[in-house]
Order: sequence, then C-alpha cells, then structure tokens
Amino acid sequence: MPETSSGNLWIVFSLMTVASWGLYGVFLHMGQVGMADPVNGRYKAFLWVGIAYVLIAVLAPTALLVMNGTDWSFPTAGWTRSLIAGAVGAIGAFCVLLAFGAKGQPAVVMSIIFAGAPIVNAVVSLSLHPPKGGFGGLSWQFYAGIVLAAVGGMLVTLYKPAPAGPPARGGAPTSGALGGPNAGAPGAGH
Repeated sequence: MPETSSGNLWIVFSLMTVASWGLYGVFLHMGQVGMADPVNGRYKAFLWVGIAYVLIAVLAPTALLVMNGTDWSFPTAGWTRSLIAGAVGAIGAFCVLLAFGAKGQPAVVMSIIFAGAPIVNAVVSLSLHPPKGGFGGLSWQFYAGIVLAAVGGMLVTLYKPAPAGPPARGGAPTSGALGGPNAGAPGAGH
C-alpha cells in the first residue's frame, strides 16, 4: 500500500482522476438524456461541460497562482502546448458526445476510450522520448500491458451487460436483466 506522503501523493491524485474520468461518461450521458432534446441534447450537455471547465479549470488555477504569488509569465512553448492539450481534450470530450449521439452505449464508448487512450499515450510518449536502448530495450511486460489494454477494452465491449428490461409486475427485474451471453440460461447464476 503506497504511503500518502508528498513523495507518493501523485498516486492519490491519479486515483482521483481515475474516479472522476470513470464517472465522466456516465454523467455526460445522463446530462444528454436529461436535456430531453434528441437533436440538440448532446450539444446542450457539452455547453454545461464547458461551463464546468471554466469554473474548475480557469478559476481554480487562477486562485492558486494568485495565492502562490506567480509572476504571470507564460512562455510561448508552455502556453501553446497547453492550449493544444486543452483543445485535444475538448475535442475528445466532444467526440464522446458524438459517439453517444450515434447510439454508442456509454459502457462501450468509455471502455474503448479508456482502453485505447493509454495505448495512444504510450506510443506517442515513447516516440517523443525514446527509451534508453530504443524500442528493443522495452521489456516484454510493457508489450503485454499494451496488448492487455486492447484486449480488456475489446472484452468489455463484447460482453457488456445488457440493460435491464422493464420491471415485471411487482417491480422485480425481468429474466436476463443482468445481460451477458448466458443471461436467462438455466443455471446461469440463478
């Protein structure tokens, strides 16, 4: 178990990001549906995502910069790359909404994203900062991790639980509500 000293505080923040981004797709889809507008609901939801970003990604760092007494110097290399990072993040968030609007199910869409994004990150990062000894110096475990990420995303996509059917009389879920390839089969968890 990692300690929570400042040396390992990054793990705590990383896990907080996992939780936040894991909930992102769920709440984004709920917001889209909650707009009750099948044509423009996704765009309305994304507008509110943008408002949240202004509140959190602009006001919070501004307050921290003021509290830390920053010199307000923003070198071109820093702000341009940061702006590109924000743009690709916003494009990705918008594409999530477009995927939902194209009838992608949130569990599937987010599984593909969160399995694929680490692979893209690893490939691009290694291309920009090659490891000592080149790609031949990477361990088999690294390659296995890339394959497992892809396979994990594929398995979640192929074997996601089916949505619950309408409640039967008395409010109990209908047979097969848990989904999967054997839902409702005799002896399948009954």
